[in-house]
Amino acid sequence: MLFEVWAPDAARVRLRTGAPAPDPAGRAVPGAGEHGGTDRPMEPDPARPGWWRVSAPAGPGTRYGFVLDDGPVRPDPRSRRQPDGPEGLSAVVGDEGGPRAPWPGRGLAGAVLYELHLGTFTRAGTFDAAAGHLAHLADLGVTHVQLMPLCPFPGRHGWGYDGVAPWAVHEPYGGPAGLRRFVAAAHAHGLGVVLDVVHNHLGPSGNHLPAFGPYFTDRHHTPWGAAVNLDAPGSDEVRDYFVGSALAFLRAYDLDGLRLDAVHALADTRAEHFLARLSAAVDALAAELRRPLFLIAESDRNDPATTAPRERGGLGLHAQWNDDFHHALHTALTGEAQGYYADFARDPLAALAKTLTGGFFHDGTYSAFRGRGHGRRLDAATPAHRLVGYAQTHDQIGNRALGDRLAARLGPERSACAAALVLCGPFTPMLFMGEEWGARTPWQYFTDHPDPQLAAAVRTGRRREFAAHGWAEADIPDPQDPATRERSCLDWDEPRRPDHAWLLEWHRRLIAVRREHLDPALRLGDVSVRTGSTAEGARWLTVRHSTLLVAVNLGDAPADVPELAEGERLATTHRCAGTRLPAHAAVVLKV
Repeated sequence: MLFEVWAPDAARVRLRTGAPAPDPAGRAVPGAGEHGGTDRPMEPDPARPGWWRVSAPAGPGTRYGFVLDDGPVRPDPRSRRQPDGPEGLSAVVGDEGGPRAPWPGRGLAGAVLYELHLGTFTRAGTFDAAAGHLAHLADLGVTHVQLMPLCPFPGRHGWGYDGVAPWAVHEPYGGPAGLRRFVAAAHAHGLGVVLDVVHNHLGPSGNHLPAFGPYFTDRHHTPWGAAVNLDAPGSDEVRDYFVGSALAFLRAYDLDGLRLDAVHALADTRAEHFLARLSAAVDALAAELRRPLFLIAESDRNDPATTAPRERGGLGLHAQWNDDFHHALHTALTGEAQGYYADFARDPLAALAKTLTGGFFHDGTYSAFRGRGHGRRLDAATPAHRLVGYAQTHDQIGNRALGDRLAARLGPERSACAAALVLCGPFTPMLFMGEEWGARTPWQYFTDHPDPQLAAAVRTGRRREFAAHGWAEADIPDPQDPATRERSCLDWDEPRRPDHAWLLEWHRRLIAVRREHLDPALRLGDVSVRTGSTAEGARWLTVRHSTLLVAVNLGDAPADVPELAEGERLATTHRCAGTRLPAHAAVVLKV
């Protein structure tokens, strides 16, 4: 087997191989690799400067690592498996599961996404346990499961955004074989799978990349310290490293797309931005595999270039999260006005109307939260599916002090109004796990750092952050307490209770209406919105697009909405007499 590694500053590199990992029954697995470890000197690759290579006998499960200049043995930067965690040796990965069933893929237009954290979707926190609930998602009508990050991180439980091995899969979840089984099970239910990946930073513990080469640069700084090196000397290989990781996940696991975390933190001054290069590589892979693949960006820039075609100077990503829609909807539902909600809370219905018709609220307007103008206007011809709309995400729940969900504050009726605007609105809708039945379990920030100093720093930082906003430090959950993760696990008994079952059926109905009546080619310019309010407390809004009209009353009094007389009622939360829309009610009509 050929082993390769990029280590441009090393004078000597050795490969260390050990015994293959035992199988689950504890028996030795056949394969090469000497028990106790064997070192082999590696030779420079004459065709690729900075690369080292050597052939050695090895097979699936063989443990190995690299020794640079007589230092400690380190895991492979391109490791596909870390059976003993990020600090342990890497392991050779075989073709677990054998041949895979053909999968035609599921594209983004017409999709309904479902964001899922593997470690709290079930209490077991494994791929196999999560696969047991895929029938629920298929019956709900979602099209794609969007998995939060799966790359290895220290400890067992965490959000996944502190991963340190960008080519591997977290072993406590089930490792590479577990992910393959999960994807195969999802595909058997007709569900696509999207993976959240982090290219803008690595976690604070267990990151061995700096020992191998200039993977980071002080030329730019981010909230996590030195930036990933995308434009300084050595950046060609670093860019290839992260593009290669993305392509490897898409190809090896038959994934349908990737969600890219915080792309605004990718500092890159080169003429071809890293994201343009990545999107070109993914499009080429889609053509090779003959099935659709897509990239969804998380970006706070409100920049149309994010999803504009590369041939028009854009980055060529296929969609981006729309936090402006979330913020407008959140303020309209809750009345909250702190922090970044302040700009939207001045007139929540107007803000909601602007985002539904134009995509961005901040499209060059002044942002009081930022103290400057922000964003640019999207073209009216922009396909609406290029924006992902949601009422909740892992960030918008988990980054609250107590991790409280909307349903815990709004109750089922106003939660149903939010669902109508998300699921029958113009954007690609996304639900956060449990949202479909109004889960009351919180989703809190939790970690499992083995390093006691890092654990203490995270705990203290979290409490100080919210203390600055008036919270008592004692009220902030301890991220390191196992009970914090336990509280965040879904309660799968909830969907069977009456209030939750009603809301679940409402979500199921809305998704069915969307599937039957929404035009996948819908553009932003095809959407129209009307709003109204009364002195009695009614606050209503209608959204018209394709053949659908969505009407919601977010206020505490009934409202007369003339458009309710125009069409066939496809879904309704309340009995509506004529054009009278009750308080906290939603209606979807075919017009």
